[in-house]
Amino acid sequence: MLIARRRGWEIPESRVTSESAMLNRRGLLAGAGALTIGGGFAAHAESNPKFVAGRDMTEEKYATTYNNYYEFNDSKNVAKQAQALPQRPWTIELKGLLKTPRTIDLDDLLKQVQTEERIYRHRCVETWAMTVPWTGFSLAQLLKIAEPLASAKYVVFETASDKKNMPGIASPFYPWPYIEGLAMDEAANDLAFMVTGLYGKPVPPQNGGPLRIALPWKYGFKSAKSIVKITFAEKKPMTFWEGIQPSEYGFWANVNPAVSHARWSQARERLLGSNEMVPTQIYNGYGEFVAGLYEGRKSEKLFM
Repeated sequence: MLIARRRGWEIPESRVTSESAMLNRRGLLAGAGALTIGGGFAAHAESNPKFVAGRDMTEEKYATTYNNYYEFNDSKNVAKQAQALPQRPWTIELKGLLKTPRTIDLDDLLKQVQTEERIYRHRCVETWAMTVPWTGFSLAQLLKIAEPLASAKYVVFETASDKKNMPGIASPFYPWPYIEGLAMDEAANDLAFMVTGLYGKPVPPQNGGPLRIALPWKYGFKSAKSIVKITFAEKKPMTFWEGIQPSEYGFWANVNPAVSHARWSQARERLLGSNEMVPTQIYNGYGEFVAGLYEGRKSEKLFM
């Protein structure tokens, strides 16, 4: 007899979105047939059943209108302003410790990967949270395309720094461009996901379009938006927020309810839309996938 064991991140059956509602959404996408949007974004990408979020989906209107994106401004009201950022053409420079450093067009990259939908929880260090359906491809696929050398220990992401269309770049307080990074084993982990879509559409500029990363076990600032450069390096990079305030924002930034931010507790989080306060889970509930990455790193500040 087969005995099913529910993992910690799986949703109880009583809380699953109704089949009719899900089929209705899938039907709308299927109606597009083989249509692609935005030069390569597949509107009908299959949803991966392995990644079940464990809570109700956030309504699109909240997830796309409450955004941190300091390159535009330091409020959450960036959606209208962000539309000025061109989404095509878009290229990504692959550089550093690689077999062949090069620049690749995003649409050419999308022809080389298998895309899918993943419903992930997203936890901001500011204690708000959302659950959204990202579309994209595993970062592991990009690693295979990039062909890093054995000496590469870290993957460094640099985001767009468009002075013409991003007025926040003029702020002298911030050390632009925005830099984030992962250790190579984190980048190769199954959860690390390169995002090109949201709610069955191209990911909008305010959410990091046309290409961002989603790292659901880490605080949201680790998930770099509008990526233009990926560097493979031997040394750990100094990341954007770590460079500004290292006592509050570290390199690892894994979610842990027991480790408070210097100025507030991380024990609970506010769900966008309902404003319901719920308990935070260690690794944002994804420990089964990622806890093993840190067994040999317990001397480091993994949760800030």
